[in-house]
Amino acid sequence: MSHTFGHNMESPNHTDVDPSVFFLLGIPGLEQFHLWLSLPVCCLGTATIVGNITILVFVATEPVLHKPVYLFLCMLSTIDLAASVSTVPKLLAILWCGAGHISASGCLAQMFFIHAFCMMESTVLLAMAFDRYVAICHPLRYATILTDTIIARIGVVAVARGSLLMLPCPFLIGRLNFCQSHVIPHTYCEHMAVVKLACGDTRPNCVYGLTAALLVIGVDLFCIGLSYSLIAQAVCRLSSHEARSKALGTCGSHVCVILISYTPALFSFFTHRFGHHVPLHIHILLANVYLLFPPALNPVVYGVKTKEIRERVIRVFQSGQGTSIKTFE
Repeated sequence: MSHTFGHNMESPNHTDVDPSVFFLLGIPGLEQFHLWLSLPVCCLGTATIVGNITILVFVATEPVLHKPVYLFLCMLSTIDLAASVSTVPKLLAILWCGAGHISASGCLAQMFFIHAFCMMESTVLLAMAFDRYVAICHPLRYATILTDTIIARIGVVAVARGSLLMLPCPFLIGRLNFCQSHVIPHTYCEHMAVVKLACGDTRPNCVYGLTAALLVIGVDLFCIGLSYSLIAQAVCRLSSHEARSKALGTCGSHVCVILISYTPALFSFFTHRFGHHVPLHIHILLANVYLLFPPALNPVVYGVKTKEIRERVIRVFQSGQGTSIKTFE
């Protein structure tokens, strides 16, 4: 493996290198740990698939879960599954056998889908914050505000927003010349990691990437913060301690998911642009945490903290145990 790795490091400097092929390096400086690092990646990937499919099946088959908050959760699970499919297979191929070769078109496609899915997820998290705001601040109008039509439109807006904001990036990168190295020091085709390999003027790419990130993370976090400040004011006006606890309890799952999703995203964003003295492998590990942990943990959070989903899971396991006992007898 080390011989292949060294050959790929040198090949981009040769004059006969194929300009239509890039090479994903993995995690520079931690090559000897790639096989070990594949273990948590496998676990997180498996948890993502099992957890999110479970959420989708439970919501689809349980009429009591046909509510706006769970429909938004289904959107989140679908996006998480799609994002995992875009990253985990190639990541495991790199960690297991150094199979980092990827075509230029494949790299652009991966970049588009990864970043677009992240933007879609942020939009859905914002919609879930709005759902909690309406449920607590305007409970009598909840059913009339969050109708099935409105929820479907929010889903369309989430897809359109992520896709349209990312659409210029492949074209902006397509105009660049990669006259030197085609080795991407990363585990996936991250936008700035690819841009840094270009020889020409990359300022339009940097400006657009920063603008798109601020439009999504900045705007969504501001609106989520605003919704929860209004929720806090409404909760403080409640006279009963039990009512306050119940109102805040309905927000617990969503707050946990927000922290899980945005904390690694912000760490990755700021260290990538301002942490110039942070080692490269830390940058890449943070970027992978941002992609791998939220999709795996989101179903766990909602499964543990949401009464309806938790009871449905318990019933399934109890019925499964009952069937096993009867078979044994």
